[in-house]
Amino acid sequence: MANHGVLMTAVTAPRIGSRDMPPQEQRLLVVVPALNEQQSVGIVVRDIRAAVPEAECLVVDDGSSDATASIAREAGATVLELPFNLGVGGAMRAGFRYARDRGHTVVVQVDADGQHDVRYLPALIAGLAEHDIVIGARFAGVGDYSARGPRRWAMRLLAWAVSRVARHRLSDVTSGFKATGPAAVRLFAHTYPAEYLGDTVEALVIAARAGLRITQVPVAMRARQAGEPSHNAARATVYLLRAGLAFLLALIRPRVAVPDGGDR
Repeated sequence: MANHGVLMTAVTAPRIGSRDMPPQEQRLLVVVPALNEQQSVGIVVRDIRAAVPEAECLVVDDGSSDATASIAREAGATVLELPFNLGVGGAMRAGFRYARDRGHTVVVQVDADGQHDVRYLPALIAGLAEHDIVIGARFAGVGDYSARGPRRWAMRLLAWAVSRVARHRLSDVTSGFKATGPAAVRLFAHTYPAEYLGDTVEALVIAARAGLRITQVPVAMRARQAGEPSHNAARATVYLLRAGLAFLLALIRPRVAVPDGGDR
């Protein structure tokens, strides 16, 4: 495990993440879960540092077998190396606990493949002035990202179901491009689901049932910087089944209260 290039500066945008916490006391952490992304992670880290130079960029190396960790470190990221692969949920749980332990009050998740356009980071963060979680929504009228067949049907059904729980219309509840404010950081550091799709669907349901405010902002996606998409008809069907199961598990599990932290 390595720590390198830690930046500990304040987020200066007005009212980020809490109505009560002064902006100068906000601290932003961008978490990048990464598994074997040596071809793209360096570009992603440099883009993040250019877009939000006040932030610390934490790459959580999720058991990679390539040079992901060293390339991220050379690009200026703090690197947290997990001893084996935990999945995106496990990597993000580690990121939220890192944030909690080091006093970060705002956490943004960015994928390591380069598809998330970091130019939208200020918009996501600004949304935290009135909400606890802000989703970068791919199906909200910006860009040309699309999904087809069973995967698209699953996304629409999940968006409808989670919207009912959150009491706010959401169009993209499986997006991994999200900003979380102080209350959500405390909640997710305490309990963040590590199961498949738990980091998206189940996490949102947990947050909504804890009384957190969830919204979305439209974003455009970029092409992957490296590698190939993994979607096909068979995997889309499995996705549909697993997504439904993740949603049901989230509903039947006990509600979790937000740990006290003196701000919301």
